[in-house]
This record gives sequence, structure tokens and C-alpha cells, in this order.
Amino acid sequence: MSAPTTPRPVQRAVVTGGAGFVGSHLCEALVAGGTEVVCVDDLSTGHERNVAGLRDDPRFDLVVTDVSAGLEIPEPDRVDLVLHLASPASPADYLRLPVETLLVGSAGTRNALELAERAGARFVLASTSEVYGDPEVHPQREDYWGHVNPVGPRSVYDESKRFAEAITTAYRRSRGVDAGIVRIFNTYGPRMRGHDGRMIPTFVRQALAGEPLTVAGDGSQTRSVCYVDDLVEGLLAFAASGHTGPMNLGSTTELTVERVAQDVVAATGCDAGIVRVDLPEDDPRRRRPDTTLAERELGWAARTSWPDGLARTVAWFRARPQDRPDAPDDSDRAGAAVVGAAAVGSAGGADEV
Repeated sequence: MSAPTTPRPVQRAVVTGGAGFVGSHLCEALVAGGTEVVCVDDLSTGHERNVAGLRDDPRFDLVVTDVSAGLEIPEPDRVDLVLHLASPASPADYLRLPVETLLVGSAGTRNALELAERAGARFVLASTSEVYGDPEVHPQREDYWGHVNPVGPRSVYDESKRFAEAITTAYRRSRGVDAGIVRIFNTYGPRMRGHDGRMIPTFVRQALAGEPLTVAGDGSQTRSVCYVDDLVEGLLAFAASGHTGPMNLGSTTELTVERVAQDVVAATGCDAGIVRVDLPEDDPRRRRPDTTLAERELGWAARTSWPDGLARTVAWFRARPQDRPDAPDDSDRAGAAVVGAAAVGSAGGADEV
């Protein structure tokens, strides 16, 4: 890990994947802080409704394009910060879009880096805890190299992010780009899609529909789940720090999947119970970040408790029937058809964007 650089003030930022789950919250936070935001998304897994509240703000611009094919935006020389979050991030999405996932992690990351290099901007790669694979070290520190199956069904996501980290490091070392890497652990909150195969929205969708919650395996596998507002604070603190990373961002509160399911049942009042399904292939058994580096360098730690974050998430879905996780959109239905029952109720799969 290299020493942090001194970042310049951010007046204009580009957020790739900005209409996605985490990306939309990040766009909101940036605009609220006075930053002009160019949100770039091909809407393959994101949705315009996620940024509907920003569309009339003169500081916000949505550019619908595939960053894998190129990244052309208005006034590129005025960009101070590029936050690269574009990627399918859930099992249903990256199994439905395997080649696209690999391309956005490779060509898409290169195009975002090229923009940052041309503009002299700070670049932040949103990587993932999936680079650690099914870890043999617990909790996971940034200097752990991981235990990843390069040809398994999850490899299209895992390896695209590992390549993205490698090319980001290469641009920093060989071309002097002010580039940093964060590794995001499981994140949850409003705007998740109920049919994307991740643990919490799957459980909430099933509970609100009065269906049994499908827990994979015996439910003893663990995840550490971070509320989205906390993650956004960490991302912005990392961007402002000039740190190169890689740096873990996530909650250190480790929960079993069985505990998460029971808590969702209690939070929703669902009385349909829990059923068991098979574990997905290469599903990690344990996952918890070592966040010592973020605490020391950023003064950051996840602050929202699991009961509070879950209550907010359930309340958000209840209050928005049109966004209820039991009402899939077209991409949700396609993903479910590809993945099948095994992914529904999985331990959560990928994390974030």
C-alpha cells in the first residue's frame, strides 16, 4: 500500500453505475454536498427511478451508456473525481450477464481510468470482498490474497474485480493516476431489488409476500452486513483521503444467515417459517472484514446497528408498493430464470453496487 496523495477539491464527479443500488445513494450524497454529478449507467441492473429525485437538480446529469464500449461525457476536462461502481453485483445479474460482467470489469475499468488520466482526476475503484473468495483467513485483511475458483460460476464477477484491481494499480504505478481501491463487503438498504439473489432483499421479498424464507444449507455461514448510508460515508471519506488502498469497507458485526432470516421474520411479522435449500457452488462459508486500516486512516467505522438498518429497509419497502421486492422488473424475471431456485435464499453472494 502506497502513501496517500493530497486530493484536489471535488467540484464535478463521474459515478459509473450511478443508477444502481449503492451508486444512486452515492450520487445523492455528492449532490447534497454541492458537487456536480454525471451519473453513467446502461440501466442493465440499475434503474432511472433510483435517481428520480435528482433529475430536476441542475447539478445532476444522467448519461445512459455502456462504459465497456467507451466513456464519453460532456466537458470531460472538468472532472475532479471518477467513482467506478459499474458492474452487475448480484448472483442473478452476473450469471445472467457473464460476458458483460467480465467486460465492465476489464474494458469498463480501463475506460474509466482513461477518463481520470485525461482529466487529472482522482479515481476510486469499487472492488469487492469477493476478491477474497471462500476465505481461509478470518477476518479478511487487505494483505490476504484470497482463495478464488477462477473457473467456477462466480468467477465472472470475482475475476473481473481482481482484474479491475490489477489494472487500477498498473495505471497508478505506470501512469501516475491518483487511483485507489476499496473492497466493499455485504451492503443492504433501500433500493435493493428483491429478485437479485442477494440475501437480505430475498428474505424481505419472501417475508412481505407471506412466503417461507429459503435459507441455504444449514444457515451457519456468516456475513457482515453494512447499511448503505454508512458505506457511502466510507466511500466519500476514502475518495477525499487520497489513499491508494486497497481498503476494506464494511461492518464487523458478523451474523449467521439463520440469524438474518430469523430477524427478518421478526421485523416483518411473517409467520410462514423457514425452509432449507442447497448451498450455491463456491458460496463463502465466512465473511467479515478487518477494518483496522479504514478506522486508522479515515476515522471511519460502520455505525448503523443491524436492527436499526433492517427496520429502515423493511419500512422503505412497505411504504413503496411500486418498489416492493415482490414485484420484479423484466431483468429480475430473466435473472431468476437463469439462476433457478438455488440462488434464492443464498448467503448473499456478491455485495454491493
